[in-house]
Amino acid sequence: MTTQTAPKRSRKSAADRKAEIVETAIQLAGELGPDRVTTQRIADAVGLTQPGIFRHFPAKTDIWLAVGEWIAPAPGARTDEFSETSDPAAQMQAMVSAYLTGIMRHPAIPAILFSRELHVENDQLRAHFERVMKHRRAGFTKLARAAQANGTLSEQIPPEDLAALILALIQGLAMRWSLENRRFDLVAEGTRLMQGMISPFQTQ
Repeated sequence: MTTQTAPKRSRKSAADRKAEIVETAIQLAGELGPDRVTTQRIADAVGLTQPGIFRHFPAKTDIWLAVGEWIAPAPGARTDEFSETSDPAAQMQAMVSAYLTGIMRHPAIPAILFSRELHVENDQLRAHFERVMKHRRAGFTKLARAAQANGTLSEQIPPEDLAALILALIQGLAMRWSLENRRFDLVAEGTRLMQGMISPFQTQ
């Protein structure tokens, strides 16, 4: 009679383990709130010890910075996909929908953006999101300017102001969605409000 031994479990690569830690931190942030996510909770969730977590991330702030870098790019449309032959107004709407879709997929994003971790305890994370917001504002500004150049958007509103209003719409709507316990379709509401905001300035 032969004795069967259980197959050895393959060890995850450092990159895979780091990705697992980041995704777990995001999941816990959505369930508990970012300020209640500890390295011990993350370790318990991924089946490691705290020293095991710190082998991949020297400090908790490094975990949050990795989280910020993971959630910052929006899925779908991006500002750098703009081309001269595209419809700038349609691209602005697509970008808004893409950012809101990302938030619906990862509901922890609004909580992280407005957390104490971001605003008080982690200068690197705050600086990262500041760079992301500047990049997105520049993208919307570029598209608004292009829409004015092709005559589909009135020059009554400065492109920079329209970009700021669009970002405020995304952030405010995301916070409302979170406070209202995610009871409405974020993308559909964003599409409706975006159209209502931009339509007074459209010339066609």
